[in-house]
Amino acid sequence: MSDVIAGSPLLSRSGAVAGDGLDASVAMHYGDPLREQRLLAEGLAAVDLGNRGVVTVTGPDRLTWLHSMTTQSLTGLAPGESTETLVLSPKGHVEHALHVVDDGATTWLSVEPGTAPALVAWLNSMRFMLRVEVADVSDAYAVVGEPLSGAGLPGEPPTWVDRWPALVGDTAAYGPVDGHPGEARSWREVIVPREELEAFVGDRPLAGTWAAEALRVAAWRPRMGLETDHRTIPHELDWLRTAVHLHKGCYRGQETIARVHNLGRPPRRLVFLHLDGSGHTLPEVGAPVFVAGESARPVGYLTSVARHHEDGPIGLALIKRNTPADVDLVVEGVSAAQTVIVEP
Repeated sequence: MSDVIAGSPLLSRSGAVAGDGLDASVAMHYGDPLREQRLLAEGLAAVDLGNRGVVTVTGPDRLTWLHSMTTQSLTGLAPGESTETLVLSPKGHVEHALHVVDDGATTWLSVEPGTAPALVAWLNSMRFMLRVEVADVSDAYAVVGEPLSGAGLPGEPPTWVDRWPALVGDTAAYGPVDGHPGEARSWREVIVPREELEAFVGDRPLAGTWAAEALRVAAWRPRMGLETDHRTIPHELDWLRTAVHLHKGCYRGQETIARVHNLGRPPRRLVFLHLDGSGHTLPEVGAPVFVAGESARPVGYLTSVARHHEDGPIGLALIKRNTPADVDLVVEGVSAAQTVIVEP
């Protein structure tokens, strides 16, 4: 199975401009990113996420097997219900983020672009004698993102509903519980056969990934591959709230989850940034973040950046936990006012 998904047929739509980096092979916009973002926020547009990987797990042991290896409780997942779970390294670092939905016969996993082959290889290495089969079906299925519009209907395609920022199961929040900005964002991802992609979208307006990313950033929603690096633990991103069950059976990396939660604080913390919009360009993702007036040593780096249709330039950054919460920051010469997400 190919690591790279071929360009989406929706790139032939009027005004489509192909993305790059993590979101290559789908449109970053269709000519008017801010208008697309407003339509998406109003529940009127759909987003081509056909670059995401799709993995299926079948067999009677599928849910108990996945439950035993990942961070979320999956054994009680009912047909049509969805959740989120993480695959951690033995030291508790995030390796994969799985959007999980089960239809009663198959567990569907939607994953970040390019990560399906590695996930499938690892899952197959963990099969042993259990009755499960794993397949990378990314070439046959595409993902469409759209605002959540009520409960799913019988006969609908497999659909993952993002429950962020709710507390899912026996878990904990490292940021605010009430008044979280993510409460204003509704989001689901529908898995459809690739040959039915254009028919599923129909004549609805399309929004590019720039629009979807701006709303994600405004909701403080972490994304694998952007907010994560090789040493990220879920606590740093307030990711326990939707993806980690604190009192389930053992799984790889659980010791780190428990130790940090019970005995300490994460070494870094995610912050939301309001960026100075007086310039014409935005800082690059990965750019070092400094405390304003101090240029000797960076305190972190920019993980995501976007132009929001109401708030202007915004971003997320991962910084050292002991960085004062009341100081302004600077990214590539651009002033950035921080809002605390993960409490220091």
